[in-house]
This record gives sequence, C-alpha cells and structure tokens, in this order.
Amino acid sequence: MPSFECKFEYSKVRDSADFSKLQQILSQCFMMSPTDSESYADSVGIEKFRILRQDQQIVGGGAILPFGQCWGGEFVPMAGIAAVGIAPEYRGSGAANSIMESVVKEIYDEGVPISVLFPAVQGLYRNTGYEQAGNFCNWEIKTASIQVGKPELPLTSVSCESVILQQLHHNFARSHNGNLERNSIIWAEIARPRDSQQIYAYLIGASSHPQGYIIFTQHRSETSDDIYVKDWVLLTPKAIQTFWAFLSSHRSQIDTVRYRSALVDVLTLVLPEQTAKLTSMTKWMLRIVDVVKALERRGYAQNIQAELHLEIQDDLLPQNNNRFILAVANGHGQVTIGGKGELKTNIRAFAPLYTGLFTPRQLQLTGKLEATENAITSATQIFTGFTGAGASPWMADFF
Repeated sequence: MPSFECKFEYSKVRDSADFSKLQQILSQCFMMSPTDSESYADSVGIEKFRILRQDQQIVGGGAILPFGQCWGGEFVPMAGIAAVGIAPEYRGSGAANSIMESVVKEIYDEGVPISVLFPAVQGLYRNTGYEQAGNFCNWEIKTASIQVGKPELPLTSVSCESVILQQLHHNFARSHNGNLERNSIIWAEIARPRDSQQIYAYLIGASSHPQGYIIFTQHRSETSDDIYVKDWVLLTPKAIQTFWAFLSSHRSQIDTVRYRSALVDVLTLVLPEQTAKLTSMTKWMLRIVDVVKALERRGYAQNIQAELHLEIQDDLLPQNNNRFILAVANGHGQVTIGGKGELKTNIRAFAPLYTGLFTPRQLQLTGKLEATENAITSATQIFTGFTGAGASPWMADFF
C-alpha cells in the first residue's frame, strides 16, 4: 500500500507516459473500455488534463474544459471540471481534495470567474466551495400521445456539423440561464455516432429564416423503438409546434421520444395532455471562483436598479473572503470592496443565490445565509429579475 504521508504534487501532463498512466486510472474509475478512453482523451486534448503525483507516482487527475455559461443574457467565462478520478489504492488519502483545491486555485489564477461540474458525490466538491446550482433533466413521451396536428414550418435535412446550427444554439442559449456557449468538444460529441447508429439533423423553418433544429438518433430494442433527441433549439411558437408534429409523424414505427429540457419544460405546454414525463433529474454544481468578476461579467434585468451589500466567507481563496457592494443598473453590475455586509454567506451557498436555483428566502430558511429584510428584497430582485422567479437554471449538455 502507498504511504499517505507524502505531499501531493499537481501539474499539467508532462509527456505521453504521464498521459498513458492517467488514461489507465480514468478508464478504471469510469469503467470505460480502452477504445472509449482513448476516444474521450483525443476529443478533450492532452493539454486540458491535470495530474496529481505522490512520491513520483501518478495517483489521479482530471480535465479543465473552457466554456461560457449564460447568466442574465451574458456568457460568463466558465471552467468545466470533468473526469476527476483517483486510483483505488490512493482513495481516502486526501488526493481528491488536493486535486480539487489545486484546480480551483489554477482557475482563479487564469482569471476565470466560475466553475461547473457534475458530481458523482457532493461532499468532495462542497469541501472546495461547489454547491448545487442548476438542473440536468431527462424527459420522455409516447409518440401516440403528442397529437398536435401537422408541422407549420418546413423541415430540411442538414449536416449536424452545419455552422447554422451552432449559430442558432448560441442565440437560444443566451435566453436561458445555465445554458452553455459550447466548445468544440460538445459539438463533436453531438456529431459522434454511437453503436453505428445514424444521426439525423433537420433545420426547422426556411433556410433563409431558420427558427430551430432537431438532431436525433433512432434505437430499436426488444421492448421499444425510440427516438433519442441529442439536441434541439426552438425559437418560435411555430418551431415548437413543428418539432412536436414532426416527432408525432414517427408514431407508426417509434414508441417513445426521449429528450433533455428544463425542470419545468415549457415545450409540454402546447401538448393536449400531460403525457410527457420527467424520467430523471440531477443537479450540477457551481463554484464562484472570483466574486468580483462573476458579478460583473453576468447580465441583469434592464429595469432593475438595486444595491446589495455582501459579506462572503471563502476559506480556500482569501481574495473572495471580504465584503462587497454590488450596484446593478441598466443590465450591468459594478462591484466595490467594502460595505455593510447586510447579506452574509459562504462561497458555497453563494452559488445557488448567484444562479437563482434557490431564492434568497429559501437559502435563509435553510440557514445558508443571514440577511436583513432589505438585503433579501434586493437580492431577490437582482438574481431572479432576468428570467423571473419560476425559471430555474438548466443545461442540456453533459461533460
């Protein structure tokens, strides 16, 4: 057994031997075949991986992926954390905490305001300042139950690598808190076929004025024939109606449609009955890495003018361990150091406040913050004003 007394060393991948050992560890951690592990590593790129050593032995690692994430109509630079794994013989040694602390400090040094991950367990990431911040949801519906009539817009078959799809997604994402400004890794994953299945992509609307798209695969099993919607964008009422009508037209062969959407899925509002079902929901986690940049880079509702006095506790990054005054006007925020500290919270609980996953009142109820009534009112205006209190942050992309 390895000794747990030696300190850990965090670094970028130095050479192919390092990368090969890291791939072996991650393949075991995530039960990937060597082929899948190599494919994933190639898509991410060796330069995005980090490793942790103890006494010259690689004990684990992970990847840092660059994104933008929409908050208040603006894409805030975001570091996505993926494939964090520790070799079994080093688990319980503090290696996982060590690598996450190093990752967060590196992200701060790089000037990136926020970081997001999908947790296997929450405790590890809470220790380094991450908290629940948005939803990742899977839905399904029987095609026979859709019944919305005929498509109102034309559909045109296109390549799922078409640039127009990326442009449409960019426009869509800017209106939905938590959605990603995707990088090439996500787009490559959408375009990658699985198990030799054909990927189909259709533009919704005239090519001169597209109003959305759908990308999907078809799956046959002994019990059900399904459509899995890998990606969709719908920008108008006619696009939503056409989306459902197009899927309904497959009912003679397809039993079920599976897709990802928000926790409260507005697409279902146009259906005749409540036949779409939420099949799974998990919450991704976010960390505010740089308080000032995170607050100043996001957008806010144009009609809100408010001031909020914050006091943040951050045991890992002392630069965030301070009082701040956030002044919001004309859709922008400006931060100065100081103030009265009328809303007190730690960096972890600040994440769901920032994203609007939970309201200030809910966070106060659960003991996650202390605040005056005036501060509660201001925080509610500021952090729920862009999309409204009922619009929970979400994303359809997994990394």
